[in-house]
Amino acid sequence: MQKTLDLFFAEIGPRAFRFAELGLRNRDDALDAVQDAMLKMMQYRDVPATEWTPIFWKILRNRIVDFQRRAGLRLRWLTQPKSNNHEDSDWEPDWQGVDHDDPAGMLQARQTYAALATALAALPARQREAFYLRIVEQLDVAQTAAVMGCSEGSVKTHLSRARHAIDTTIQPDDLSPNSRSL
Repeated sequence: MQKTLDLFFAEIGPRAFRFAELGLRNRDDALDAVQDAMLKMMQYRDVPATEWTPIFWKILRNRIVDFQRRAGLRLRWLTQPKSNNHEDSDWEPDWQGVDHDDPAGMLQARQTYAALATALAALPARQREAFYLRIVEQLDVAQTAAVMGCSEGSVKTHLSRARHAIDTTIQPDDLSPNSRSL
C-alpha cells in the first residue's frame, strides 16, 4: 500500500505545490504546506485509493488556511510583498497541444499562461480555489464542495465569478488556438 501512496504523492505533488503557491504567494510556505499535507495524508493510507484525491485536497486547503492565519498573526503585511512573477518557480504548465518546435507558438503559450497565472493570483481566495479545483484538477462539484467546506451552489457561484473575472482580465486576442487547453 505504501508504494501506491508514494505514486499518488509523486503525481499530485507538483499540482499541489502550484495550488499552495497561488494561495500563499510564498514559495517556502507553499512547500511547507504541501509537505504537511502529505504527512497528514499518511494517516489515510488504509482508505481506498479512489478516496485519496478529495481527502488530500481538503487537507492541503486546511493547511493553506492555517498558514494564512499564521501569516496574519506575524503581521507579514508590513514586509515587502513578493512579486507575482513565477519565473523563479520550478513548476511549468502542461503545454498540451503546443508544438514544441514552433518558437512563436511556445512564446504565445507562455504569454497566455502568464496572463492566466496573473489573473488567478488576483482572484479572491475562494474563487481561486474553486477555479483551480474544478478546472485544473477536474474535481466534480461535490468533491470541490467537500474540499472547500461549502455547498455545491457556492462552488458554482465562486467558479462563475472566477470565470467572469478571468474573461474580463484576459482578452480574446491573448489566446492562441494552441493555448486554449492551458
